[in-house]
Amino acid sequence: MTDTPAPEIPRSSYATALERSEALEKRIATDPSGLRVLTGDRPTGALHIGHYFGTLRNRVRLQDLGVETWIIVADYQVITDRDVIGDIKGSVRELLTDYLAVGIDPSRTTIFTHSAVPALNQLMLPFLSLVTQPELERNPTVKSELAAAGKSAMGGLLLTYPVHQAADILFCHGNVVPVGKDQLPHVEQTRVIARRFNERYGHGEHYFAEPDALLSEAPTILGLDGDKMSKSRGNAIMLRMSEAETAKLVKRAKTDSDRTITFDPEGRPEVANLLTLTALATDRTPEEVAAEIGDRGAGTLKVMCAEALNAHLAPIRARRAELEKDPGHLFSVLRAGNERANAIADDTLAHVREVMGMVY
Repeated sequence: MTDTPAPEIPRSSYATALERSEALEKRIATDPSGLRVLTGDRPTGALHIGHYFGTLRNRVRLQDLGVETWIIVADYQVITDRDVIGDIKGSVRELLTDYLAVGIDPSRTTIFTHSAVPALNQLMLPFLSLVTQPELERNPTVKSELAAAGKSAMGGLLLTYPVHQAADILFCHGNVVPVGKDQLPHVEQTRVIARRFNERYGHGEHYFAEPDALLSEAPTILGLDGDKMSKSRGNAIMLRMSEAETAKLVKRAKTDSDRTITFDPEGRPEVANLLTLTALATDRTPEEVAAEIGDRGAGTLKVMCAEALNAHLAPIRARRAELEKDPGHLFSVLRAGNERANAIADDTLAHVREVMGMVY
């Protein structure tokens, strides 16, 4: 995952996406049949509590509500903006461990890798014919990724990043994509590609549904130094950390000198962050936590936060420790997911070739 600034989204587009998202949530609560979620991560290492509270818990929620869920381990996307790729296999193993530890159930959720599904990637060719270079260059998320990578020239893979993501979503006929506001441009690009494919090649058949964004209300989790949480900055609490490591990191978290604890995200962001973490771990509101602490100061807040996180994460860490003992099982889960993804992708590509008149 990259630490990218949020691009600007036109207000009208966001309002429309929000309406569709709210309708989706109502449908999920009453009848999730026919819905297929596609989501995923770039394998850049183990995950931290920002990932957990921001996305992983929501994936488990959707899975448990009966929504068919697919998670892509986007290994090809590691090379979109990086010159050094590192230990991708080790990073994939870490992702798998975290996924299963938090409650992702491979009997109900398909986990697969980009590189293991050739037909998925072959969809890139017809999809690229449906977009223009200026459209890709205008994509605000691509611009943000380029800026975050500190590069001046855009590589071909980064330029076509939105089309690759469209292939990720459409190959399995995903129609629900959980995202934050900053990822809306990718979902909108996918909707455009699906619409254009149906119009150009489908002859009235809506083979690809236009997916909807399921907008996340995920809280903003800061790192312990007040910046965005990132393992590369050394300010993150990893899911795999011990209780002692967690307590040590929380103890040195940045706060302020005001002894009275209040929830003020704008005026006191670091204190608000610890209150948010404590609240998320104890199913309370940050305001309730602040009222309980009162004028007992940041030291009390830090102790309470560390204890809450350690209690909440204890069962996840116990499962993680068991999973780490059997990496063979982890990769068997991935192989099963890859097999299912390949079956779906082959079928989709075969149909695409048929409607394009390319079956000889």
